[in-house]
Amino acid sequence: MKFFLNISLLLLTISLFVGCAEESTHGAENFKTVVYDPLYASGFTIDEDEAGNSLVRVTRPWQGNALEEQTLAIFATSEAAKGYSGQHIVGYAERVVCMSTSHIAMLDAIERADAVVGVSGKQYITNEVVTSNPAVKDIGYDSNLNYEALVLLKPDVVLMYGVSAANDAVTAKLRDLDIPYLYLGDYTEESPLGKAEWVVAIAEIMGCRERGEEAFHQIVHRYNEVRSSVVRQSDAPKVMFNLPYQDVWYMPSDDSYMVQLIEDAGGTYIYKGRNTSGGSKGISLEEAYMLVSEADVWLNVGQCSTMNELRSSAPHFAHTDVVLSGEVYNNNRRCTRAGGSDFWESAIVRPDVVLSDLATIIAGGDAPTYYYQQLK
Repeated sequence: MKFFLNISLLLLTISLFVGCAEESTHGAENFKTVVYDPLYASGFTIDEDEAGNSLVRVTRPWQGNALEEQTLAIFATSEAAKGYSGQHIVGYAERVVCMSTSHIAMLDAIERADAVVGVSGKQYITNEVVTSNPAVKDIGYDSNLNYEALVLLKPDVVLMYGVSAANDAVTAKLRDLDIPYLYLGDYTEESPLGKAEWVVAIAEIMGCRERGEEAFHQIVHRYNEVRSSVVRQSDAPKVMFNLPYQDVWYMPSDDSYMVQLIEDAGGTYIYKGRNTSGGSKGISLEEAYMLVSEADVWLNVGQCSTMNELRSSAPHFAHTDVVLSGEVYNNNRRCTRAGGSDFWESAIVRPDVVLSDLATIIAGGDAPTYYYQQLK
């Protein structure tokens, strides 16, 4: 009898050990099959495990070199999720908190803006599905999140963004509250179509990847249609960007989002070839003055909506040819009363509309623009 008792205890011990071992190895590394490899985006993939559960794997969640892979697993059942210690949801998300307005736009692109239950800065949002719904709560910003309100919303997932790293205090609190989250890095993409392709990642979380892929294919089609319709000039107009910030003028890199749009719209970047760093480069006001003096078009001039505001912000540039000719435009045509800009919201999934605006401006046309307005 003692022999059989010892054997039983041994088998039980082995069984418990094997069970614990299986739990400890049930992680993101189990998702080995790539089922969606982006065509334009570089910061995410969608992977699956052997059972068909999926994982949104974000390899570039924020700017800089201190990158830390972020993942969200989507399991078909609670049983399948047992033993998984990473961020995960069961089924698909039906209630979503968005910490960035671009995430709202992507949900809208797949007709799921109605899933938004919480936001950060509701007064800055332009999407009417969200702003007109009193049930959508503003939960605050960054380290000042209203966790009590967040818990009451019962979100399935919080879609987050980071500037240069994860906010450890926030993520630790979310883990304590057992609220799944995922950092998305759509804003780090340089390609206009690369930014838009993140709609597929969000569609996967919402349980409708095919709808996301179709929405993205339509975006690509419309963008390429606009690009192919642009009439190229032999002497492409030279385009200048931005205003100084604390006496430093930052110029985008050659491969940046706006530079790619300008080139696709038939213009030429006035600083082309002088910043290949992959990030913005600060130049002196003296160098900026020379560039503005040579520019045919000047874009993205801070918060300015009128020439008087521009002259007040940059008085030394008031007598340059581009200002005197009135070829100064800003992307703040669509703003909320609080100053939220739709350019930083819906333009991520409407790069074709941005391209159309810029093509009209660069060609000197008079077609109506959607995001851009000429300073009065």
